[in-house]
Amino acid sequence: MKRLHVIFLVILFLVCLWSAISPYGYVLWFLESLPVIIGFAILAFTYKKFRFTDMTYFFILLHFIILLIGAHYTYAKVPLFDWVRDEFGLMRNNYDKVGHFAQGFVPAFITREILIRLKVLNKKSWLPVIVVSICLSISALYELFEWFVAVVIKQSADNFLGMQGYEWDTQSDMLCATIGAIVMLVLFSKWQNKQIRKIEIEGV
Repeated sequence: MKRLHVIFLVILFLVCLWSAISPYGYVLWFLESLPVIIGFAILAFTYKKFRFTDMTYFFILLHFIILLIGAHYTYAKVPLFDWVRDEFGLMRNNYDKVGHFAQGFVPAFITREILIRLKVLNKKSWLPVIVVSICLSISALYELFEWFVAVVIKQSADNFLGMQGYEWDTQSDMLCATIGAIVMLVLFSKWQNKQIRKIEIEGV
């Protein structure tokens, strides 16, 4: 395992440990951390068969940290974004929008790299459309998951959903994910291409 990846693992372990110490609620912590647990398990299982570029792993780590912070405080009660809300006279704590932006931004790295390296598409002009569509599908699937869990847990549903009385929360969440995917494609595609070429030359 590369030294950089070991460093990423140590950082993730420390953040996860912090997140799990006296969270807002352990049931909510588990539910909000579930994507991290599942994501990490998949990455660990596939590490030897398909190793992502360092840049993709970095942004996956960043996404995991965003999720673990939200799991610790719940998305509606992250202190820094309480301050932002009060300082700028906003109606709600918008940390969840950061999470949903990342929900499109980071999967765009993953999806794009897989599609390119496995040569899934013959026409690369379709790549941006497919990447955004997949990221939006992931976001919609997560909204359905939130809805299902909220129905099951009932009493903690408001904290899990983080709607804070905003009736268009679900739609705005998916919009944030879509914007995140587009931002990744516009700003990072060329950089990712360079990293992909590098990893293919190294034969990893």
